Amino acid sequence: MKFTQFLKTRGAIASIFMGIFYAIIMLGIFLSGYSAIPGNIDQLPIAIVNDDAGEYGENIAGQLKENLPFKEVETELTNKKAIKELEKNDLALVIHIPENFSENLQKGETAASIDFTVNEAGPTVVSSTMNSIVNQINNQLSEQFSKQTAQGILLNFNLPEDQAAAMAEKIETAYAGNVVTVNDVPDGMHHNMMPMFLTMAGYVGAMIGAMQLVASFRESRGKASKTRLFIYVQLTALLIAVLSSFVATGVVYLVDAPSGDLFLGIVGHQMLNYMVCFNFTAILIFLVGEGGMVLNLPILLMQTIANGATVARDMMYAPFKWMSHISPMYYSVQAYYADLFGSISSSPYIWSMVTILAITLLINIVIVTFLHKPMPVDKSKAETESGKDTAEITA
Repeated sequence: MKFTQFLKTRGAIASIFMGIFYAIIMLGIFLSGYSAIPGNIDQLPIAIVNDDAGEYGENIAGQLKENLPFKEVETELTNKKAIKELEKNDLALVIHIPENFSENLQKGETAASIDFTVNEAGPTVVSSTMNSIVNQINNQLSEQFSKQTAQGILLNFNLPEDQAAAMAEKIETAYAGNVVTVNDVPDGMHHNMMPMFLTMAGYVGAMIGAMQLVASFRESRGKASKTRLFIYVQLTALLIAVLSSFVATGVVYLVDAPSGDLFLGIVGHQMLNYMVCFNFTAILIFLVGEGGMVLNLPILLMQTIANGATVARDMMYAPFKWMSHISPMYYSVQAYYADLFGSISSSPYIWSMVTILAITLLINIVIVTFLHKPMPVDKSKAETESGKDTAEITA
């Protein structure tokens, strides 16, 4: 066989196609998806809460709203309500000007402070960007108020040394920004990315499992009814979900050591994650066979951005934002953030996963019922296969 003939074989053609196809798909998805950082930072919603009755609070709130690079700035929320929205990642930053801010600034007895609250249990880009912006704001405000205080003090030059020293200290402590973190995540990138890694471990395993089990479903046609084979596929997937979830959770505890109280919760979450992802990815494989994997991989790549672990939904471009609403990975990642590091219930995300499971399972039932033609069951063949298995076990 000549090399040119070998290149015309099915395997060679498929390999060439896959190499070019995934180079285009992977780079196209990742480069376009991550280009939202930092370009779409202005899409993140924040809240400015001004409880100060004095003029300083009102002026600062107005300046911040005008100058901060965010298109959506909430100013009508109470601090309590804003913090709740922040904990749910519906806000990226809460700036709170307390009621005694102007009074403290004018007296100079204590440093006047503004609270900047950031939620770490969310997309890594959001928390790191918000901390950077807060540092810039604090530096500018500190310089601004120190200058204003200094101008008032320097009008009095002929002062004793002890009074001059006290006034110098007053200049230094005119303003102090107070950075508050809710849902603190331990140091280490592996902590922040654990929700995504757990979810992806289940998703990839489920996707490969779907390909193999649907292949077994097709190969076993004629040995049992398609209804029974479909049930076997689901039961096998459930068995894998149980086993793999205990293994995955065990690895997490060896590497990361979260609270022991979370063990069964993580196992249950991972089992649900596997079953949802299995039926989600099985749709295309039931439809077009092994070729469904060609389409499943780009969908997986899109979800690595659309799952909300790195890029917030508000920052995503339209295709990724749309994908996040139907993506099992998005709801799984958010539920893990809530359980592992958050202070809110994961129930809304869990129920979203259950809903996706019910819908995808129903779709697969419809595909098998109406698109897979029934085949007569060859009882002799089934009995022969059963006899072989029994003989092998006996031997």
